[in-house]
Amino acid sequence: MSAVVSPIRVPLIEGGKSYHQITEDICSPTEKTPSTAWIIAFIIAVAGLSFYVFCVAWTIWIGIGSWDLNRTVGWGWDITNFVWWVGIGHAGTLISAILLLFRQKWRTGVNRAAEAMTIFAVICAGQFPLIHMGRLWLGFFIFPYPNTRGPLWVNFNSPLLWDVFAISTYFTVSLLFWYTGLVPDFATVRDRAKGLRKKIYNVLSFGWTGSAKHWQRWESLSLVLAGLATPLVLSVHTIVSFDFATSVIPGWHTTIFPPYFVAGAIFSGFAMVQTLMVITRKVLNLQEYITIGHIESMNKVILLTGSIVGVAYLTELFIAWYSGYVYEQFAFYNRVMGPYWWSYLGMMTCNVLSPQLFWSKKIRQSLFWTFFMSIFVNIGMWFERFVIIATTLARDYLPSSWSYYNPTWVEIGLFVGTLGLFFTLFLIFSRVAPVVAIAEIKHILKSAGDQYTGPNAQKHADKAEKAH
Repeated sequence: MSAVVSPIRVPLIEGGKSYHQITEDICSPTEKTPSTAWIIAFIIAVAGLSFYVFCVAWTIWIGIGSWDLNRTVGWGWDITNFVWWVGIGHAGTLISAILLLFRQKWRTGVNRAAEAMTIFAVICAGQFPLIHMGRLWLGFFIFPYPNTRGPLWVNFNSPLLWDVFAISTYFTVSLLFWYTGLVPDFATVRDRAKGLRKKIYNVLSFGWTGSAKHWQRWESLSLVLAGLATPLVLSVHTIVSFDFATSVIPGWHTTIFPPYFVAGAIFSGFAMVQTLMVITRKVLNLQEYITIGHIESMNKVILLTGSIVGVAYLTELFIAWYSGYVYEQFAFYNRVMGPYWWSYLGMMTCNVLSPQLFWSKKIRQSLFWTFFMSIFVNIGMWFERFVIIATTLARDYLPSSWSYYNPTWVEIGLFVGTLGLFFTLFLIFSRVAPVVAIAEIKHILKSAGDQYTGPNAQKHADKAEKAH
């Protein structure tokens, strides 16, 4: 257990940091004038968001014909991006819920930002199926509710409807869990604020006073929501995989998709958390709270899930060969040797080969390599979704209907625009709420110091760690 505690204990206690100093360090980014780096990043993000709004308006005005979809490839960049963003949102729930239930203390430096990332990623993901409908104003047709449409109900046998239930449930539970964790920290910011800002944070904190009863209810609610969220880590992307696995199309009709999609989602989600954490710790000067120990632990998870994804890729190839089913064999031959060979090569390089670099402790602890690899992994996971969707649909049973899919500028703009939306929301979040959970960091400090905060806290902390 000492290996788990030490990456967090040392930077918090070293130098005799007090509770007040921890509060100052974490709350100050929400109170000071934004830095030049934050302003530049925000301008770029808002520019991407503006382009996204333009592309959505263009799609609605012109129609789906502004995309390069056709009778063969009915799903293109839109559903590829949908699955990719849902995967990005997976790590937040894993870090928050499962690691909380297992009492993994290294989660405390990154859980708040990971939870926020989940919310923003699901917001980005949920828009693609609606835009794909072509008529956004008819989006209410996908929800089952008592209405006057008579027999015109949703198809409960469709995996696309299961997506609606799974993602809406996932979003709701994740939002409640994220906001519950924020309540004590909103109260901390409130107590430091003045005027209108104080009133706003008082509303956001629901009148939190920090009494023993409040903490008891807060901890009970956190555990209940963590218990509800834990099955969602497995169920959400499993149901997304059913969009493909329940079809009869070669390359999709396979039972390995649910665990394969879940592992890939955690893989990509942790990579995105790494991207955000490396930037956040530098821009907001939180090096003592988002430590190298946190980053190394995250890289170990990326290495594990990347290896699982690699095994899934090889299993798919083996089963296609072993099945003796000529159409399945051709589907995978087409992925590897067909016109989209470049996307398959990119997928295998980014997702299978590159994470193996993390066997080296020096690379796991390197900020440069962590940041570079996190972006590399998410490029590879996007290629994976593109390979599954576009390459499979482009060449089906009938050679006469084969086609080659190229995205238009509108489709590219929608994807780039959702990146702008995501980073706009995250940058705003970093300005209005503490990016690191203050209460949980203080709890770790108190535990490491064996509940002693006197002048010799460092010695007591060392004794507590050895005893632990």
